[in-house]
Amino acid sequence: MSRTAPRALRVGERALLVELAGGEETEAFHAELLRRRAAGELPAVREIVPAARTVLLDGVADPDRLAAELTGWDVGPLPARVDGAIEIPVRYDGPDLAEVAALWGVSVEAAVRIHSAAEFRVAFCGFAPGFGYLTGLGERYEVPRRATPRTAVPAGSVALAGPYTGVYPRSSPGGWQLIGTTDAVLWDTGREPAALLTPGTRVRFTAEGDAPGAGR
Repeated sequence: MSRTAPRALRVGERALLVELAGGEETEAFHAELLRRRAAGELPAVREIVPAARTVLLDGVADPDRLAAELTGWDVGPLPARVDGAIEIPVRYDGPDLAEVAALWGVSVEAAVRIHSAAEFRVAFCGFAPGFGYLTGLGERYEVPRRATPRTAVPAGSVALAGPYTGVYPRSSPGGWQLIGTTDAVLWDTGREPAALLTPGTRVRFTAEGDAPGAGR
């Protein structure tokens, strides 16, 4: 897959905003940043904050030097394996599950198998504390947001919108398609880190209980 060279913009005195094409390209670049930092190959950076099409590097010791360096990186594809993935048990009982299955052109049971078999990765976080935007289903299974958002989505709702899967950490309004529920605690200030799902985290959803397709 051809890749667009990243564009690095100065933000203040000690930060860089790296613009990318989005999707897997942004995720792969973020993963490369984390790899290089862990290996001691990245100049001093205090914080790395990914988004859908950008990565913010804050607290950069030498922004100009790093900007010139990273635009020439040869960033490979994301690794396919999910060793050490967090498993989130899901009851596939969401009110929009049948509609999602219809959009995919499959049965409800097949929709559950498709979602629970996928390998997910937290691309970035936002919207609410603890809410991660997870990729892994692929373009074939993208679904639109609901035409009319709900005024209250229950905490623990597993939902789809566009290319993303997400889990609502608390009750809030929302327009995503609800396919299931989980008891996993997404945000806990008594935990370090407070967020269960942080950028780069690998995730699997496992069907439990009497959910359609569970255990198949």
